[in-house]
Amino acid sequence: MIRVAIYDDNSARRESLQALIGLVPELEWVGSFENCATIKKDIDQSRPDIILMDLEMPVVNGIEGIKIAKQYAPYIKIIVQTSFDDDEKVFAALQAGAEGYILKSASVAQITQSIDEVNKGGASMSPSIALKVMRYFGEIPKEKKEDYQLTPKESEVLKKLAEGLSYKMIADELGISYFTVNNHVKKIYEKLHVHSLGEAVALAYQKKLL
Repeated sequence: MIRVAIYDDNSARRESLQALIGLVPELEWVGSFENCATIKKDIDQSRPDIILMDLEMPVVNGIEGIKIAKQYAPYIKIIVQTSFDDDEKVFAALQAGAEGYILKSASVAQITQSIDEVNKGGASMSPSIALKVMRYFGEIPKEKKEDYQLTPKESEVLKKLAEGLSYKMIADELGISYFTVNNHVKKIYEKLHVHSLGEAVALAYQKKLL
């Protein structure tokens, strides 16, 4: 059972997500909160495996909430949900350590798939968000390319992740198993010395690995 907590200042949105979680046998709703002002206490009380995090909230927003949560309980996986098209916020959330980033317009299937992938140690980024990240890094100077000793297959998997493909889509495109994709991603994280998809993609563009 995957324990899921929700952070969103919109009460209707919180109730909608809670109802969605209640329909999925593998998921368990453990709490809903309107901002991140008491996120440490919230974590202690609800003990979530996954947090669905809104970005625009009063008092303490989602980006600050991600930073606090990752410092306090780094084992918790965070999936950002937003309707905003602010590239700076997209990058800031990923850089803060979020494992996933999907739009609020995502379907039920996309949300549950994102939760499943992140819970298994993977990452999730919708294609539209991946495009924003690519554009963001296309506008800033790139550092000299370094050798992180990625294998050709690891480089290919990293490129597909940066394009926003899910583990299953990558497995289908490359003709390998989901398990193999997951192993490649773990190796990529080890070689790049990162712990999240956002960090991996950011470093890949900064170091000209893509």
